[in-house]
Amino acid sequence: MPQKATASKDRAQRSEALIARMKKARGYIYPEWEFAARKDPDFVEAYNRIYELGLGDGQHVSAKVREFIAIALLAFRGSEKGALVAHMQRAMRFGATREELFEVLETCMVPGGAPTFQRGLSALLDVK
Repeated sequence: MPQKATASKDRAQRSEALIARMKKARGYIYPEWEFAARKDPDFVEAYNRIYELGLGDGQHVSAKVREFIAIALLAFRGSEKGALVAHMQRAMRFGATREELFEVLETCMVPGGAPTFQRGLSALLDVK
């Protein structure tokens, strides 16, 4: 097999392994990130490391609490509902309850306003 074809096959295998790791760790992966991983696995690998450090267990703050913070920020920034649902489901994988998620959204009301609260509630209604 020519060297270029071998390199292309290795890159494809590496990309698919990265996508599988990301799906397993998160419980989801957006199609845009799958596309990016296939185009530039080095870049997505670096991003994934930052994601893991930022949203995994820290020395003092659990992954569940970090997900709560991410949910609040995503709701405030007007994120798409799918992203909020994905992070809520991930928080639940770390032990969060629907009641805790509701309280996180209540906490958003004063600093983030009613639109932030409403976006979060809309997502929470879609969480299975």
